[in-house]
Formats: sequence, structure tokens, C-alpha cells
Amino acid sequence: MTVDGTTDEKLLLDLLNSTPLLDGIEHDELADPGIARRWLGAHGQPDTAEEVSALLGLRPVLQDVVRGTRSPRELGPFLDGVSRRAQAADDGVTWSLDVPHGRGAAARAVLAWDELRRSSPGRLRPCANDECQLFLIDRSKPNNARWCSMATCGNRMKARRHYQKAREVQVSE
Repeated sequence: MTVDGTTDEKLLLDLLNSTPLLDGIEHDELADPGIARRWLGAHGQPDTAEEVSALLGLRPVLQDVVRGTRSPRELGPFLDGVSRRAQAADDGVTWSLDVPHGRGAAARAVLAWDELRRSSPGRLRPCANDECQLFLIDRSKPNNARWCSMATCGNRMKARRHYQKAREVQVSE
């Protein structure tokens, strides 16, 4: 999604993926307020405590919406007071995003999710590895990517299937 000439898909995907499982334990990459503020700054967003709070409130809702376990209606509170304003420019129309103080990053993440939902239905999804809770945006032409990373989850899942088939052959012999 592009608002004010910036891409917000990275913000969205990084937010969704900020609670990875490491050795079966969830790690919250935004738990430390200082790290969360630096994370916001690295994504070109205001690095305030209010922005961190809004993102931390949005993240579990957005993760569940992408997983299909919550309704997109639950994203409504993160869009209250958000509007886009059109302006005529020399090269056409530009759009400005107006957001309440402290909710810019959260609003951008929700709008990026909606843009992907409309322009690329089904391409934002959870990793197919049940032991992973990361998300991916499938940019493949056939829209058949299943894992957040072929090198990590893809190899694990393929190895697991191979091992399971080998065991089934041994048991049947």
C-alpha cells in the first residue's frame, strides 16, 4: 500500500512477525519499550510511547484477523478518526493520511492489510508450519507459497514428511 509515497507492507509484515516462536516459546520483539520505539523509528514512524501502545494493542487483533479467527470489524477502533485527504498536484492527485496522535503506525498497518486484502486476496497468510507463527506475503505467480521461509520452515516440513513416510514404510514391512 502506498500512502504519502511510502510503502507500508513492510511495517505490516514486520508487526505481524514480531512475536516469533523460538524453541517453542513465543518471544515478543516489542516487549521492551526502548526497542519498540527504535523499531518504530526504523519503520519511519513516530517513536512515541502512544504509538507503541497502539501497535501492541493492534498486533494480536491483526494477527487473529489474518489467521481468520477474528472479524475484521475488530480493527475498527484502530481506525477511529483516520481519514485520507486528496490534494491536486502538478503530477495528479496526492493523498495525505490524517490520523489521531499516537495511532499513525497502527492505522498504516491496518490500511496496508486492507490494501493487500483487496489487491492480492489470500496472499497475506500464516506460515503453514504449525510450529511457526510467522506470516508471509505470497508474491509467487501461482500463489502457492506455504512457508515464511523455504530455508527454515519449508525444509523442516519437507524433512518431517520424508521422515514420516520412511517410518510408515518401515512399519508396513
